[in-house]
Amino acid sequence: MSFYYFDTSALVKRYVEETGSRWVTSVCDSDPGNIIFTATISHVEAAAAVGIKHRTGGLSPEDYQEVLDNLAYDFSHHYVLVTVDEALIGLAVQLTTRHRLRGYDAVQLAAALTVNYLTRESASMDLPFVFVSSDGDLLRFARSEGLDTQNPLDAA
Repeated sequence: MSFYYFDTSALVKRYVEETGSRWVTSVCDSDPGNIIFTATISHVEAAAAVGIKHRTGGLSPEDYQEVLDNLAYDFSHHYVLVTVDEALIGLAVQLTTRHRLRGYDAVQLAAALTVNYLTRESASMDLPFVFVSSDGDLLRFARSEGLDTQNPLDAA
């Protein structure tokens, strides 16, 4: 059992077949003991990403609707959602002063750092914590902030 924080670039691989999808599926589906964290904004980011795939011909209307339904179900039932609040935004802003981050990437990294801190503070939750992303720059910044990382593209 491990804790994972998935940013959207990695999470979307659970819903559409891409390089790294098999690894993402194995972490999310094959081992029910894993706990998957993600920010609440990941839902809209993922919906936007699959919407682009649909509009560019990568998903049929039926497959697109199925992905949207699966996203909604998983965000309601399977993921531990990190709320984007003022404290998280403050940390994200601080991260932009140290790293060349895009806005939502800063929020994703801030959410992962917050979860990592909270899970480390709980003596009963001393489990591995891994930040998962398909964005090489974001992974590099996460490592510089002390997080263990995994790129699904490397596990493919």
